[in-house]
Amino acid sequence: MKHRNALLALAIAVVALSPAACRRTPSPTAGTGTTAAPNAPANETPDQFVARVNQEFRDSYTELSAAQWLSATYISDDSELVAAKANERWLTRLNGWIEQARSFEGQPMSPASARSISLLKLMTAMPAPRDPKRLAELTRIATHMEGMYGAGTWCSDPADKASCQQLGQLENVLRSSRDYHTQLQAWNGWHTISMPMRKDYVRFVELVNEGAKDMGFADAGEVWRSGYDMPPAQIAAETDRLWSQVKPLYTQLHCYARTRLDATYGNDKGEVAGRMLPAHLMGNMWQQDWSNLWDLLQPYPGAGSLDITGALQRQYRTDYATELSLHPGAQAPVELVDIERSAQLDVARQMASRAQDFYVSLGMQKLPDSYWERSQFIKPRDRDVVCHASAWDMDMAGDVRTKLCMQPNEEDFTTIYHELGHLYYDLAYNKLTPIFQQGAHDGFHEAIGDTIVLAMTPEYLHSVGLVDAPQRSHEALVNTQMRMALSKVAFLPFGLMIDRWRWGVFDGSIPPSDYNHAWWALKAKYQGVAPVAPRGEDFFDPGAKYHVPGNTPYTRYFLANILQFQFYKALCDASGYHGPLYACSFYGNKAAGRKYMAMLEKGASQPWQQTLKTLTGSEKMDASALLEYFAPLQEWLQQQNEGQACGWQASAVPNR
Repeated sequence: MKHRNALLALAIAVVALSPAACRRTPSPTAGTGTTAAPNAPANETPDQFVARVNQEFRDSYTELSAAQWLSATYISDDSELVAAKANERWLTRLNGWIEQARSFEGQPMSPASARSISLLKLMTAMPAPRDPKRLAELTRIATHMEGMYGAGTWCSDPADKASCQQLGQLENVLRSSRDYHTQLQAWNGWHTISMPMRKDYVRFVELVNEGAKDMGFADAGEVWRSGYDMPPAQIAAETDRLWSQVKPLYTQLHCYARTRLDATYGNDKGEVAGRMLPAHLMGNMWQQDWSNLWDLLQPYPGAGSLDITGALQRQYRTDYATELSLHPGAQAPVELVDIERSAQLDVARQMASRAQDFYVSLGMQKLPDSYWERSQFIKPRDRDVVCHASAWDMDMAGDVRTKLCMQPNEEDFTTIYHELGHLYYDLAYNKLTPIFQQGAHDGFHEAIGDTIVLAMTPEYLHSVGLVDAPQRSHEALVNTQMRMALSKVAFLPFGLMIDRWRWGVFDGSIPPSDYNHAWWALKAKYQGVAPVAPRGEDFFDPGAKYHVPGNTPYTRYFLANILQFQFYKALCDASGYHGPLYACSFYGNKAAGRKYMAMLEKGASQPWQQTLKTLTGSEKMDASALLEYFAPLQEWLQQQNEGQACGWQASAVPNR
């Protein structure tokens, strides 16, 4: 996840994840203590206005970044207040700029200024009311909801603190346990943390919709859909078109997974009514990634072993033994904990260093020293933090960071490659004016690092010492493709349904009285998953996913999962590769790196269609590269599923 995404996502996200902040000498507005936007100079031209906004934007960016970083890495009432006030100042100023920009409508101006003013109106995922009191209320609610998520804890025995678990611990249960009831308890437990958010979220929706209307939009969902260089009504049709291309592959994967779950748990537990998958058995809290079910879904046990988690855990044990040898006689619990954490940090840094090496091999620069000094690599033991992985551009001038709670496992290993993609995009377009320092559209930002993940072939993983020499057999190929599909293909419908839910919430077609039922109806429709028991409106299950209380638009992630395969194919072509697409790695290829950088440097300075053409030769998003990549797996799945009744009945979702 891109932090400028996370940063601005909460109160400021341009096109999705780009933080933006502006500061100026405070001049309190009536009774609020917030900083109003400065008055526009008399006779200011459109080009002068854009130049001034860019400078004010850059001047204040660091303040907002620092406040958001503090709020995410030191969760407390104090940091929450600091972040809320910083967001309030930012949104007040942004509202002022948007109001000033109205005076230039219809005036002649340069194409760059016209694009800048258009993007300025979309520079927040959280459109704020003009009324200062309601704007302040909005920022307080937004910051509070994110803090509630980060501090979320479930206690199986409220009287026993030792029974209390946070998200990471509960995720580990779903990752490793195969006991039906243990998994159900962990899943249910996490979904209690969002119940208190419902009232705040209802008010949040009212306030962002007021802000959207103040800006001239129908609702906040229309603001979000307007960031794609096309009429906002078209993006739903565009994503439906892309989904229609990939749904047959997902349906085959769903069918195969259901058969394996039935074999493991029995037909009465391995599926839910309507041939849907049980929400708590998918190895992931939101069923968006099925990689943790590898032990159940592996087509050919042992073929082409890719035990990345095992390799990383062996590295951790080695580092721990080394740290222990440097402290002979250490026996006190506090000493042993310090040694353990030192080994954890060593492995996390090694994972990040290995990811950096891939980008550097393409001809990109090393990350600055400040990255290694200021990033959060592992979960602190002395405070609550938001562990959701994110990448941060702190000053639009090279202070880039990642915030993770890394553990030595495959999921976090690929995550750090993804997060560094955001940072290299930031560094590539840092030379542009601030308004253009964002992805071509929000899906681009999420696709950059994932394109690199696709190039992490078994041959690449072997070359960096993580897996044994790859086997060259049909069984090994199917295993490799399955591992990738459990992450990439399983995610696709989830990438669609979250914003389908929020678009309905924002436009009123999903009222507060139907929040939870509509959530599960959409999960049934798109993912074919369902809870094993009815989830009434006393629950607020959408809030158990970070991006809802964090207010991060999600369609970007669906688009990214399509785009990354287009990017990957283009970079393989640029590298001179000839062969099946799934076997391509452009690691170390400078020609591919130059072509990638040529796209990254464009930022949002031109319509995304032109930027896409720079790399791929096409102005159209298309899933054909994804289908080409997974062709061997799709054929294998069809053979395995022969005779099965594939698909599901979404209408069978449990009643509230």
